[in-house]
Amino acid sequence: MYDIRTRTWKLAIFVLPDAPKETGLSSAIVIIPARLSATRLPNKPLADICGKPMIVRVLEQALNADIGPVAVATDDSSIAEAVHDHGGKAIMTRTDHESGSDRIHEAADIADPDGKFDIVLNVQGDVPLIEPAAIRAAFAPLSVPGVDIGTIMTELTNPDFRDDPNFVKAVTSPNGHGHHRALYFTRVTAPGGEGPLYHHIGIYAYRRAALNQFVALPPSPLEKREKLEQLRALEAGMRIDVSIIGSAPMDVNTPDDLERARAAYRTL
Repeated sequence: MYDIRTRTWKLAIFVLPDAPKETGLSSAIVIIPARLSATRLPNKPLADICGKPMIVRVLEQALNADIGPVAVATDDSSIAEAVHDHGGKAIMTRTDHESGSDRIHEAADIADPDGKFDIVLNVQGDVPLIEPAAIRAAFAPLSVPGVDIGTIMTELTNPDFRDDPNFVKAVTSPNGHGHHRALYFTRVTAPGGEGPLYHHIGIYAYRRAALNQFVALPPSPLEKREKLEQLRALEAGMRIDVSIIGSAPMDVNTPDDLERARAAYRTL
């Protein structure tokens, strides 16, 4: 944690409350990875949205989900200081991580080295308008034994996006527990035939053991071909189940996106 008084970093980030004795959905920590690497919107996590940095807006929504402790994982002191200045918790991580999953894995080990919390949720740092209910929905599939990773999707109703490779499609089958089991993720239009298409949203709830397994795996052939990290888990035989939510949260990647986010916050 960054100590604003001494301008130094402390390894002890924050004291986690005791996890429930019985593991379950409440035994969870939420970690938001953030770094200053965006090219289309420089310094994106620190972009002002009605008086607060974007990363703080995401942090607030994650706290409102009321799932468990929340922290930002970053390799940049300016992000950590901004989070600290607004009363949040920040975890400093290495600079060489290839993905957000690697970063949250390190952050979870720093914040909870004894493994008291058995679920780790990865919330992207560029979704300042994400609904707390959408965050909770990513956890719901983990109520089913044998599910390694939970995530979310929404029906893709705009015909302009059906063939857009930036809208990742989830190919799933109902699991009998109110959610869907993921069979594949792809950038092409799938599945074929009549029926709905689903847009996958990259919010993940990992069982702690599954996260440990995932980051230890090398990138898989289909992951590299589709450029979709979650395929690594499927190719390794891990089970991903998916909740359906009503609409996708707007992610902020460009100056125009940022203006839309600001306009939305002005109406709240």
